[in-house]
Amino acid sequence: MESRIDGHTIMLGLFGSPVGHSGSPAMYNYSFEQAGINYAYLAFDIQENQMEQALTEMKVLNMRGANVTMPCKKAAAQLVDDLSPAARLIGAVNTIVNDDGKLTGYNTDGAGYVENLRQHGVAPEDTVVTLLGAGGASTAIAVQLALDGAKEIHIFNPKDAFYKNAELTAEKISKEVPSCKVTVGDINSQKELNESIQRSNILANATKAGMAPNFSQTNITDVSVYRPDLVVTDTVYNPEVTQMLADAKEHGSTTIGGKGMLLWQGAAAFKLYTGKTMPVKQVQQLFFSNSGGN
Repeated sequence: MESRIDGHTIMLGLFGSPVGHSGSPAMYNYSFEQAGINYAYLAFDIQENQMEQALTEMKVLNMRGANVTMPCKKAAAQLVDDLSPAARLIGAVNTIVNDDGKLTGYNTDGAGYVENLRQHGVAPEDTVVTLLGAGGASTAIAVQLALDGAKEIHIFNPKDAFYKNAELTAEKISKEVPSCKVTVGDINSQKELNESIQRSNILANATKAGMAPNFSQTNITDVSVYRPDLVVTDTVYNPEVTQMLADAKEHGSTTIGGKGMLLWQGAAAFKLYTGKTMPVKQVQQLFFSNSGGN
């Protein structure tokens, strides 16, 4: 990368904390080099209360953009000059683009999920979805599915602090995308959950259930809900095949893991920064064959 850096190099970065583990700098710098773009990408350890200063410096240094990770996503949404429709509904930003001093916030998490569906031959239009979880990933997925034409989204979460977040998400979507019906239910209500899955085309896990080291965890204890015409997806990518996906595959369902969502949300951000297509196949082979993500 050093041979590419000169007086014309434009900087991009990752804002959040911690960021030392992130694979984003390697992924983006490789992609910039392959595309012949004179950009350089660095990781900056930024706390939530430092975001206002970071965005000011972003303008001063004429940075082209930045990805945003925890704990700064909500703060970024409040501080940028404009928001994409998805970021506005989600209330969180994971990508910022600087156009001559105007900072626009985007959220590509949901777009990454939907593109991963499409790459596996699954179109979101007119689908009925059962979505497990009510955190940031779930919110992004629900919003993007609604924007992309899903017919119904049924969000299930325990009745904890995040339950109200799911209800707020449902209200926002119902107001902005009235063609999409959104409901919220208790994930511990087995009968209600099973009935929703039986009526759904897609079952999506956006919780941490099954994530290493808790390999045996799953939100679905009644495996009879899995069937051949059900698409089962997971946002967890370590392990690549969670207990939920293993159970679903055993009962004939189509299964889609979480690595693709990470890959395609990065590709969406790359497109926003550069206007060009990320070399996805090479990136997938180099950075997502054994592990993935920001």
